[in-house]
Amino acid sequence: MNRNAILAVSIAAASLSLSAWLLSSGIRNKGLRETVEVTGLAEKNFSSDLVVWRGSFNKMNMSLKDAYQMLKEDEAKVKAYLKGKGVHDSAIVFSAVDINQEYDYQYYNGENHRTFQGYRLTQSVKVESKDVNGIERISREVTELIDQGVELNSQAPEYYYTRLAELKLDLIKRATEDAKNRAQKISDAAGSALGKLRQADMGIFQITGLHSSEEFSWGGAFNTDSREKTARITVNLSYNLR
Repeated sequence: MNRNAILAVSIAAASLSLSAWLLSSGIRNKGLRETVEVTGLAEKNFSSDLVVWRGSFNKMNMSLKDAYQMLKEDEAKVKAYLKGKGVHDSAIVFSAVDINQEYDYQYYNGENHRTFQGYRLTQSVKVESKDVNGIERISREVTELIDQGVELNSQAPEYYYTRLAELKLDLIKRATEDAKNRAQKISDAAGSALGKLRQADMGIFQITGLHSSEEFSWGGAFNTDSREKTARITVNLSYNLR
């Protein structure tokens, strides 16, 4: 290899090493001015302060009127049970009644036949309360209604946080401070001074169960299954370097 070729290879290798260092440090060349791009992270563990519980019950009868009367009796039992457990009237919401006609289908004599079995009426109940401990207990004990002839299907409670907007603002502030500190360290290591902020973008806001193995989502995860949660947010900043 001749001298000029060796020189060209050496220059190319040096350029590649410099480019790799600039990329790894977050430094970019924007025209004639270098910038540093960083991502800051903030997270916080918190406990839900609002719970939503749902259940459903149904009755079936050949007579629509009788099925409705039986369902209303169950509704009264469910309401009395919840109030007896300390749930306020304002926290209890019953849905409209869903009516379905049920049939038994059989095939014989070369034809399909159906026999009317009756009307099945279904109603759901929702309880929304800040008494998280109390509603959790009710969701586990509500099968006691079976003794009263009410077959109520209980769903797992859903957990929410009423101060989510305040929490999000705090995380944005902390993530921004974290990003700025990272940018300052990078500029110091590069022998530059941190200049004006060029651009700031908020990343994805995620809420996952505390110590869970949930995967993050590009659209943002929002866990309602866990009472104890972790909120995370990222902020992307771009600074000029002087």
